[in-house]
Amino acid sequence: MATTAAPSRLDVLTIGRSGVDIYPLQTGVGLEDVTTFGKYLGGSPANVAVAASRLGHRSAIVTGVGDDPFGRYVRRELARLGVSADYVFTDHQFKTPITFCEIFPPDDFPIWFYRAPSAPDLQVRPEHIPDAVRTARIFWMSVTGLSVEPTRSTHHAAVDLRGRTPLTILDLDYRPMFWADENEAHAEVERMVAKVDIAIGNREECRIAVGETDPDRAADALLDRGVQVAVVKQGPLGTLAKTREERVVVPVTPVEVCNGLGAGDSFGGAFCHGLLQGWDLGRAVAFASAAGAIVATRLECSTAMPTETEVDDLMAAHPEVTTTVERLA
Repeated sequence: MATTAAPSRLDVLTIGRSGVDIYPLQTGVGLEDVTTFGKYLGGSPANVAVAASRLGHRSAIVTGVGDDPFGRYVRRELARLGVSADYVFTDHQFKTPITFCEIFPPDDFPIWFYRAPSAPDLQVRPEHIPDAVRTARIFWMSVTGLSVEPTRSTHHAAVDLRGRTPLTILDLDYRPMFWADENEAHAEVERMVAKVDIAIGNREECRIAVGETDPDRAADALLDRGVQVAVVKQGPLGTLAKTREERVVVPVTPVEVCNGLGAGDSFGGAFCHGLLQGWDLGRAVAFASAAGAIVATRLECSTAMPTETEVDDLMAAHPEVTTTVERLA
């Protein structure tokens, strides 16, 4: 187990994917026709940590990078964006992964992952888990970390080390290219769902996790498996969140979409912010939804994460977006 300690208690500790996003600076054309690109920090758990930092929280990530220039860039960019790189190790076998995307607004954003035969963030082992996992106010995981060994066992070891310390969050971020098949993904994700407090995913990700795509049935199935809060994102239909006591529905915030990638990570970091602020579920989800909408208007992901003022301003500009809260018990 890694024993390096951050200077103070972390607000948000994430674990999993990190790398470099190479995004086209031209939209509406395929990669074969793109001539200019931008380079950005990437990886969903890395982006969530950045989003939380942008909102004023102490954040860090447990991940690996290659012994290469892109690995050095990831470390430097994490630090520049306010995320501790204390728990980033260097893997000397695999290269830092890169990810390309194509941008066809408003709703087509193909992703091309270059992570074969493996990536350093899939080599996270129990000895890389910091003591901070016990005390971080929020511990955030993506299901990509459950797709292969050794990272699969390491994620379970981290959660077991944390015990029932709240708040442990599982992002149901299912990417089929990382898994052998759907049956394996379902079994592994369902096993982890039973260990966490909060699960967040879209309808397709809920299908993999619990076999349900209807938002209410999916949320109920997640609650039945032990989570305290189930959040189901429904794209243009908004977001449903449920506990055993209440049902919350938040419509989407209308914006002109540039690149939808990263919006979910902004949602995640902003939802963490709401939890850390002690907000009620409706307010936390509404704030997270608006934060995701902001990133959807921007090209990149990590450096697009909004401040609290930006989110508040967008929400104030759309008073028609109202949250519905229904008491269930």
